[in-house]
Amino acid sequence: MRTNGSVCQVGLDCHRTFSKATARDEDGQVVWRRRLEHRDRATLKDELSSWPEGMAVILESTFGWGWMSDELLEAGLEPHLANSRKVAAWRDARGLAKSDRIDADLLSELWLQRPRWWEVWLAPPEVRERREWMRYRMTLVAMQTGLKNRIHALLHRHGIVNEHSDLFGAQGRRMLNSLVAPAEDDVTLPESARATLKGYLQLLDHVRRQIARVTREYRKQLTLSSAARRLMTLPGIGQILAYTIMAEIGQIERFRSSKHLASYSLLVPRATDSGEPFDPDNPKGRHIGHMGRRTLKWAWIEAAHGAVRSGGRFRAIFDRVTDGGKKNRNRGYIVVANELCRIGHVLIEKDTDYCADRPARPGSRVAKHDSRPGMGQPEDPMVAAAV
Repeated sequence: MRTNGSVCQVGLDCHRTFSKATARDEDGQVVWRRRLEHRDRATLKDELSSWPEGMAVILESTFGWGWMSDELLEAGLEPHLANSRKVAAWRDARGLAKSDRIDADLLSELWLQRPRWWEVWLAPPEVRERREWMRYRMTLVAMQTGLKNRIHALLHRHGIVNEHSDLFGAQGRRMLNSLVAPAEDDVTLPESARATLKGYLQLLDHVRRQIARVTREYRKQLTLSSAARRLMTLPGIGQILAYTIMAEIGQIERFRSSKHLASYSLLVPRATDSGEPFDPDNPKGRHIGHMGRRTLKWAWIEAAHGAVRSGGRFRAIFDRVTDGGKKNRNRGYIVVANELCRIGHVLIEKDTDYCADRPARPGSRVAKHDSRPGMGQPEDPMVAAAV
């Protein structure tokens, strides 16, 4: 290990309480190795500030990279994010064991790799803020669902028949309140069950208030995003799904085409067959991808359910794939979600609203006599001209 070389790049292997750093010079030789403690943030800042300004620092895309990248940017350094799966596969292909020192050494070598096959997008702080709000609401909704299920289970355990279509609506809630504080001659639940039900209802009310607060934050941010408003013109996409999609996409400019966005959204079919005869009715080895944004896939498929219910073009696509909804319904929703994703990319990129009428092709008879709005290009389907 050299002790007096000029540092050109650093590999930083981050953990919960410390990081291991390996610095290399322009020839790829190790200059120094250091351990950085996270508990003393002031000392950490001083250490990072002592590194050459503008130097590349490569981190792995594992838990906790966000705050470290912010510290690196504040120190005048240039953080880059490496795909953890690819780095692990590269380490295994070289027959190396996994250790903190080896991981830091490997990360420091990546900067000399051309092309940068290892690099993934480093989300800026504003995108991470939107995702923080989104994941917080998803957690609250999951807690709300869990509490409702526990209340249903409690009633079932004690033989309370629920006749309401919505147990947590106005009438259902009155029934639950009567079970918590019954009249003296109308005791239907034992004391332990009434106390449990009361606690569940109090937790449910608190979670609902938190969800309402986050939803108000969603609406406030959506009013500032023209891209989200464009997405909401698509059938099946409301405020929650529009916010989720925009938070997961981050910046539309990083996708070269709608196909790349669909692949990132895990909506592109892939094949793993080998020597199998192809059967169009029952294709073997076909599946959607697994490396991408699963929340984004969920959002597009959720929007596909709403788009199919709204009828029109998307219902026609669903019926064609599923034979009128008789078979392969899940595949049908995936196909519709893929179409929504591709159209959504055009809406955001062109900053235009969705139009249910397909634009006429240039030079066609309809194009000469019909004044319907449209982009006039076959590769920009289902969009209206920007105002």
